[in-house]
Amino acid sequence: MAKAFPPFSCTFTVDLPDLLAALGCSVAMTTYQAGKVLLLGPHGDTLMQLPRNFHRPMGLAVAGHRMAVATQDEVVVLENAPALATTYPNKPNHYDAFFVPRASYYTGPLDLHDLAFVGETLWAVNTIFSCLCHIDARHSFTPVWQPSFITALAPEDRCHLNGLALDAEGQPAYVTALGRTDTPKGWREDRLGGGIILHVPTGEVVLDGLAMPHSPRLYEGRLYFTLAATGAFCVADPEAGTYEVINQVPGFARGLAKTGEYVLIGHSKLRKKHMFGDLPIAQRAPVAGFALLHLPTGAIAGSVRYHTSCEEIYDIQVLDGVVRPGILGLHDPTFRLGIVTPQQAYWASPQAAGAVAAAAGHRADA
Repeated sequence: MAKAFPPFSCTFTVDLPDLLAALGCSVAMTTYQAGKVLLLGPHGDTLMQLPRNFHRPMGLAVAGHRMAVATQDEVVVLENAPALATTYPNKPNHYDAFFVPRASYYTGPLDLHDLAFVGETLWAVNTIFSCLCHIDARHSFTPVWQPSFITALAPEDRCHLNGLALDAEGQPAYVTALGRTDTPKGWREDRLGGGIILHVPTGEVVLDGLAMPHSPRLYEGRLYFTLAATGAFCVADPEAGTYEVINQVPGFARGLAKTGEYVLIGHSKLRKKHMFGDLPIAQRAPVAGFALLHLPTGAIAGSVRYHTSCEEIYDIQVLDGVVRPGILGLHDPTFRLGIVTPQQAYWASPQAAGAVAAAAGHRADA
């Protein structure tokens, strides 16, 4: 009998841990299919991995000490509290960053895709309502921008707006959508050739005819993006309305982040029963994972591939300056015991821990 692999078993290229260690970073990913935020960091000649429960997580934003996760019906904002790591009961003095939940915004089911911090403001790509919006404590969302061809703010996923690129000043510059359509789910009619990239300040379409564009990013003034339906990683010339393919990944390409001279590109497995299972890429998308690509040469320098549990990745972010990241999700009541002030951080007493555990059990039984 074949030996069963444990959950979230993965293989990786032999020099990937050394590469991440040399870059001084770790990786954060969302997999909505598995309901996890995954953190991976170098640990000698292997990788340390932490899967944490979140309800269908998709968009992921990291800015300095903050992290935001878009889930099915809320956005969770976490704060890096490394002082809590020192005395973390389960693993003291282990993590060099420790993300704990600080706020949850109950948005309702908006199908939020890309997230981004712009100063103190949290932006989101609101796919259901075909707009860019702000997330805050006052409303489910505040619409800020829509493509000019969208004629109504309606929960109909009219163009499948999905990706957001910020400019050098941190302002929204480009977005991706799967169609220039204004009818409920109208983008589905031409998934392999209807995709577009729009310039947010002018509202102009700068690229069209694309096969499901995702994850636009501006790096050093150049616009990069993925073509999910072909697995292509591309660079655009918005003024000319053209693009070039730099390389391919073995799957449905979504999620893009940069560290040093490298970019990480996420890719997903497409199951036959998936809504995109009839795409040609589904025949050559055997596993989910990510590729580490050397941007100056376009060569893939390393990769991770999952063999169990993880089939779909939406977003990927780099945690620069962190090699042993820790994180607590909302499903673990331990996060309620961490107390942080501007001057100090500590964990509540064992008696408080018992009360929290009892309350969590009561809520689960309710």
